[in-house]
Amino acid sequence: MPHAKVPVVQPPSLNRGDAFAITAPSSALRNDDSLHRGIAVFESWGLEVQPHQLDARHWGYLAGTDQQRRADLDQRQSPPLLACARGGWGAARLLEHPWPWSPGWLLGFSDITSLLCSRLAQGVGGGVHGPLVTTLADEPDWSQQRLQELLFDRTAPDLHGETWVGGKAQGPLITVNLTVASHLLGSSHLPDLRGMILVIEDVGEAPYRLDRMLTHWRLTGTLQGLAGIGLGRFSGCDDANLSANAEQTFSLEQVLKERTLDLGIPVISGLPVGHGQGGNAALPMGVPARLDADRGTLSLERPNQR
Repeated sequence: MPHAKVPVVQPPSLNRGDAFAITAPSSALRNDDSLHRGIAVFESWGLEVQPHQLDARHWGYLAGTDQQRRADLDQRQSPPLLACARGGWGAARLLEHPWPWSPGWLLGFSDITSLLCSRLAQGVGGGVHGPLVTTLADEPDWSQQRLQELLFDRTAPDLHGETWVGGKAQGPLITVNLTVASHLLGSSHLPDLRGMILVIEDVGEAPYRLDRMLTHWRLTGTLQGLAGIGLGRFSGCDDANLSANAEQTFSLEQVLKERTLDLGIPVISGLPVGHGQGGNAALPMGVPARLDADRGTLSLERPNQR
């Protein structure tokens, strides 16, 4: 059953001198250097990091017990920005029990998709699908600047992609890792996507597995209710070694086109979003957006346009 739409409340912009906390809701940290370099980027923006010991915490392959990782996310006791350290697996485990999301900024992608979607389903804005703390320092300058503008000014330049199906669409924006979001279908943690612009990305999934997931979305009617689709980066998803029989397969592009082009909505591909090289453009969850597939652009509605 589709969930009723909940009005999305966005948090205020950040200011220099604001504090931020690092949270590790997924896999255990492995590279202290990348974490500290990411912190340095935030500090260069005038933000102050709260003390943490996440790089020394683990429970099996997770960054602490479920209780420890849930406590990290309690924004009632936290600064206005929670920046996720890394992805991997484990964030969805934290959603098994009711979770009262509080207003504030939450930044991350990949496995963090489950948390971003859960917040949005409850009408809590401030989720940003974007670089993790451990990936931020290696982002190109334009990507770091884009994230800074989103957090401090709630604006960002247009993204450009390739037109697959022309037309124009307007609606709230949601950006997800396809694999992670597919495992939220049927739960209360995936918001009602009717009328929304969906941007999807993934990594290391064979074309037949992407086909299987997108078919699941079609069988639930979820894709058919969208206003438009943007396709981000599908890094390592066209590797012949991922297919059991490389001589009898569809390419990544064939699968994505066959599963989206007949929906009767605008579709653009090649957005600089997700895993892999070239930059992971930060996109806010639930904000009004415009997909102009005739021009191949995805735009955020500026705050003063409302």
